[in-house]
Amino acid sequence: MISPLSHRFVQAKWGGFHLKDLFEIKSSIKRFDANKVTVFERGHHPYIIRSGSNNGQRGYLKENEKFLNEGNTISFGQDTATLFYQKEPYFTGDKIKVLKSTLQQFEQKEALFFISSLNKAFSNFSWGSSRFNVKTIGNQIFNLPVREDNQIDFDFINSFMRQLEIEFLEVLKNYLAASGAPDFCFTKEETLAIESLKTKKFKNFKVTDIFNIRNTSSLLSREIISNSGSTPYLSASAENNGVNSFISYDPSFLNKGNCVFIGGKTFVVSYQEKDFFSNDSHNLALYLKEKKYSHKDILLGLATCINLSLRHKYSWGNSISSQKIKHDFVTLPLEDGQPDFEFLGNLTAALKKLVLKTVDDFVTEKTSELVTQ
Repeated sequence: MISPLSHRFVQAKWGGFHLKDLFEIKSSIKRFDANKVTVFERGHHPYIIRSGSNNGQRGYLKENEKFLNEGNTISFGQDTATLFYQKEPYFTGDKIKVLKSTLQQFEQKEALFFISSLNKAFSNFSWGSSRFNVKTIGNQIFNLPVREDNQIDFDFINSFMRQLEIEFLEVLKNYLAASGAPDFCFTKEETLAIESLKTKKFKNFKVTDIFNIRNTSSLLSREIISNSGSTPYLSASAENNGVNSFISYDPSFLNKGNCVFIGGKTFVVSYQEKDFFSNDSHNLALYLKEKKYSHKDILLGLATCINLSLRHKYSWGNSISSQKIKHDFVTLPLEDGQPDFEFLGNLTAALKKLVLKTVDDFVTEKTSELVTQ
């Protein structure tokens, strides 16, 4: 059954617009190469690259502010067609165009709606396409809702985005209700883990001393039927915890869950709670040797430790393997010369509650804003 919001979307009158008629396509003021600057995790000004995640942001730069690009613009990854709204002034990496609206009415809600349509318009372009030149970008047609006079219907856009935000907040409220931590209170052990983090000692351990390493089974996408069942089908993607679809297939191809999963060609690390199918035998499944510590929060923490310890070493051009990882080390919290798995689990549980509290505060703030609009 189609939802009321989807029904409104389908019933709206739409018109096509050339991108160049609504935006000025500008080159970034200066390109900053990632290997020639210091990228900070927080503070200063956003550093926008051609990434498809985290709003295109790699981190923050502290550079001459005369090279900042204007805020309230859209960053466009020129050979990846990644589009993100940038509210504040920002620095850029290579091949980023800045789309500055020529419309009087253009802020975050309008930008996000426009980006959704632009993403669809550019969806048939391949990565690295030579068609991503300024002329082609400008001539690209994308659809927007229009009034009877064929002018952009901003009332519809704002009303639609407001209703979408209401529905999204409802989803978050349901998630929080199901999280089982409505008071977000730390246990004694979780409090101690947070307080002792700065003074906690860490040590490098061979990955193979901590985990049993297995290559996963391999099911190519052409061999499966998407959404045909309830078992996760994993790829090496960073999106959706690596889950590409849920399928039904020959159980002999199943991999046991409750493990740390590594996308072999991309080095994307995640925790997999349930048994799963995998799209590539280059992917790795890491099973904790000390079974009594093989619990969700501990394994979530271990996934983070693996990522932080090895992400500098592996990439698409230098992929990890079951042979290479035998020579690798993972940095873990230490207690009496051994990995402190209990500390790691308590720390992870505390961090989860902090994140949930942040989400709860966000929902409360946004709900209040919607009420006063």
